[in-house]
Amino acid sequence: MKISRRRLARQAAVQALYQWQMNPGHCAEIELQFTSDPERLQGADVAFFKSLWQGVCASISELDPAIAEEVQDRRWADEVSEVERAILRLAACELRDYPQTPYRVIINEAIELDKDFGGEQGHRFVNAVLDKLAQRWRSAEMLQAGR
Repeated sequence: MKISRRRLARQAAVQALYQWQMNPGHCAEIELQFTSDPERLQGADVAFFKSLWQGVCASISELDPAIAEEVQDRRWADEVSEVERAILRLAACELRDYPQTPYRVIINEAIELDKDFGGEQGHRFVNAVLDKLAQRWRSAEMLQAGR
């Protein structure tokens, strides 16, 4: 099965976020590492990767508190795995700032990313948190979809 260019861009963005979380540095440096290595973004929509990456970097201080509010049963700072944290940050940015992408697509992509990179049942946690964020930021779209 062929993986879409956007999914490849999201995968790279999750990897970049994970790298940044484990070894904080300047967003521009990590972006350059990814965009200058042809293998890292092979087949990916590079413009979409850059847009996502820059969006998360620019709004991390707004995204984290919004996600933390919805986590509830886990402490965002020390109980959410680094992989799930990266996926949630990426998907939250997309939910909030990319209204052209349907919320169901964003949530499904995040679930698939977690199945690829995360823990055994992490996708359920990711789904629950993103569903709450979608209700907050995409309530009109959800109503139109019958949710």
